[in-house]
Amino acid sequence: MLDILTFSYSAKGMETLASKVGRRGTVVLPAKLRRRLGIEEGSFVVAEPREDGILIRPATVLPVEVYTPERRAEFLLNNAVDAEDYRRARAEVKRMGLDPGRIKHRRPPKRRG
Repeated sequence: MLDILTFSYSAKGMETLASKVGRRGTVVLPAKLRRRLGIEEGSFVVAEPREDGILIRPATVLPVEVYTPERRAEFLLNNAVDAEDYRRARAEVKRMGLDPGRIKHRRPPKRRG
């Protein structure tokens, strides 16, 4: 059995802790650092190459919906506020290569004057 020597040192008031790279490039972040940075199991981190090494920091991940052309067409048609706007939206949907009549949407109400 091998003894593993870990070390830490302080640089510019920040404690630096060593960790071993495992199989498939995994790195175990010391518990003390994880707690201080709010990194928990399942958290995301970003690894950035730097001239003097790698910077690993917490990351925020936001869900993003990728819209199909049909979904974009639905937005265009549903967001029309008047007859003229609706006409322009239909023309744009046709330029997208889609049939506005096949896209589920509501027509804007007719203005009463």
